[in-house]
Amino acid sequence: MSLLHSAASLRSVASLRSATAVRYLSYNFDLTPAVTDGFAGAVGNTPLIRLRSVSEETGANIFAKAEWMNPGGSVKDRAALWLLEKAEERGEIRPGGTVVEGSAGNTGIALAHMARAKGYHCVIYMPDTMAPFKMQTVRMLGAEVRPVPVVPFADPMNFNHQAERYAKSLDNALYTNQFFNLDNRQAHMDSTATEIWKQLNGKVDAFTCSSGSGGTWSGVTHFLKDKNPNIKSYLASPPGDSVYPFVKSGGISIDVDGESVTEGIGQHYITGNVASDVKLADGAFFIPDKETITMLFRLIDEEGIFVGSTAALNIVAATKAAKKVPAGSNVVTIFTDSGHKYATKYFSKSFLQEHDLYDFLPEHLKKYAAMP
Repeated sequence: MSLLHSAASLRSVASLRSATAVRYLSYNFDLTPAVTDGFAGAVGNTPLIRLRSVSEETGANIFAKAEWMNPGGSVKDRAALWLLEKAEERGEIRPGGTVVEGSAGNTGIALAHMARAKGYHCVIYMPDTMAPFKMQTVRMLGAEVRPVPVVPFADPMNFNHQAERYAKSLDNALYTNQFFNLDNRQAHMDSTATEIWKQLNGKVDAFTCSSGSGGTWSGVTHFLKDKNPNIKSYLASPPGDSVYPFVKSGGISIDVDGESVTEGIGQHYITGNVASDVKLADGAFFIPDKETITMLFRLIDEEGIFVGSTAALNIVAATKAAKKVPAGSNVVTIFTDSGHKYATKYFSKSFLQEHDLYDFLPEHLKKYAAMP
């Protein structure tokens, strides 16, 4: 079974005995990549990258999981694999069926890859404000994209509800329901968190990341806290994300003001994945867009790493988490995807100027807004 196949450390990723004892090589001569049977077998076992600049700045070892190295290009490949193969185990979809989901982009791309590899049709409902390249990528993978206007989750015309209704109207169709299907969380318990634990030989002091569907944060946190309840875990929120007031108010409020230019994170409700483990959160960080964009360009300038806005926000959160644990601690977060899909947004000078996210930047970082 490819789910188990991908989760069984196929790439022989070398364990880090401790953060300070690692020989950081420019090329790992000891790594033997796996031979996999198809697309699904290549999911997971991504490197954990220590970021030198922010580690030195904070006095902690800040590590980010390089999820752009999944075959579909993002952390969502893991959820897509588990969502489909668990459904197959339960007999919820048969050969030749249709996979339907509501997605801001990366889950849609991952499901389009996985559905094509498994011989399913795929239909993705997507907010019409998402980066055009995301929609184009889903279409290039042979899936159907249905862009819809952005409305609140409580509205029946929300993209998630439209996707669910469409799936119910078909014979032999699966609505994967990434926001409330706990197979999403299980994917990260079985793979992402397990890999992190092995890569750092259990020496994890804190974990933080943002929440879209919530599967990554919930699954990794659940696994790590089960291993060691003293590990700290923090949610990270852009403007407009209900998770931040929910955690800060002890579950009383989800009221928010403002919006963010980030994509795929910051829901105006609490997803089923987050709700299942929010009691394990040690706190939450509010990350303004200006801090996210600055870090986006710092990662290129200081590390040569080209990622999207969610990944950059996660690094800002990791620097905040580093201040809450002792010096020398190991803080882990997620590089969700690369920056390629966002060229016309976050790397566009005119887009940044339109959203008041350019003029404040340090002069040496402005050159990375290289698109018109």
